[in-house]
Amino acid sequence: MSKKEEKVSFEDALKRLEEIVETMEAGEVDLDRMVASFEEGQKLVKLCTDKLNEVEAKIEKIIKSGPEAANVEKFEMER
Repeated sequence: MSKKEEKVSFEDALKRLEEIVETMEAGEVDLDRMVASFEEGQKLVKLCTDKLNEVEAKIEKIIKSGPEAANVEKFEMER
């Protein structure tokens, strides 16, 4: 994954995925463009999945530490 793809926010990646789906469903692109769009979509799906898994792991860590834990890591979203 390129550095540019790593810096894409979850929200931006999701928005781009929606655009790709709309374009493909409209059927107004040629086969080569459709394949390129599908490939881009797959990369964006992986990026979104990775970010969701990262957030899920952080949430589980917080939950497992329990409410009595005084030391909770500061959470910062990657941008």
